Amino acid sequence: MRDVPGSSDPLIDEMFATTHRLRLFVDGRLAEKGTTVARLRALRFLAHSPEPLRMRDLSDMLGIAARTATSLVDALERDGLVVRLPHPSDRRSHLLALTDAGRTCHQEAEDLDREALRIATGALSTEDRAVLRTLLARIRDTVSDAAPERPQRAPAGAPQGDDSSGRGPGR
Repeated sequence: MRDVPGSSDPLIDEMFATTHRLRLFVDGRLAEKGTTVARLRALRFLAHSPEPLRMRDLSDMLGIAARTATSLVDALERDGLVVRLPHPSDRRSHLLALTDAGRTCHQEAEDLDREALRIATGALSTEDRAVLRTLLARIRDTVSDAAPERPQRAPAGAPQGDDSSGRGPGR
């Protein structure tokens, strides 16, 4: 790992670089079946959902902007992996469901992902894996405990500003 001048913490830089390199490695393996980590993640949420999902729900689950989710779903739909269904009670909304081809693609991509990750972590012993997971959990917990809550999205058309609860906007 090359030190970057002005880096705030070389350890964190190494974590980001490792994550980036791992993503490139897995994406390269998934490309064999014409998919990516981003597409696999969307397929995974849809495959494990007991019922079709709204676009907003998928966007929230993936932690991506609605516009990004729309582009992702457009591509999955174009490839015949996802279908948009009319929402039973909201004419403005659609539900997303996997097609049979989407289920097959999901399973094949999961198999490739599992194999790629087995290779990537193959040099780690059981003890190494346990230590690494403990350390990463400690960092996640520290950040989770210290991070401010994300503001909730207001429903479309909801007035912005003071909600007269005394808490102010967005609190």
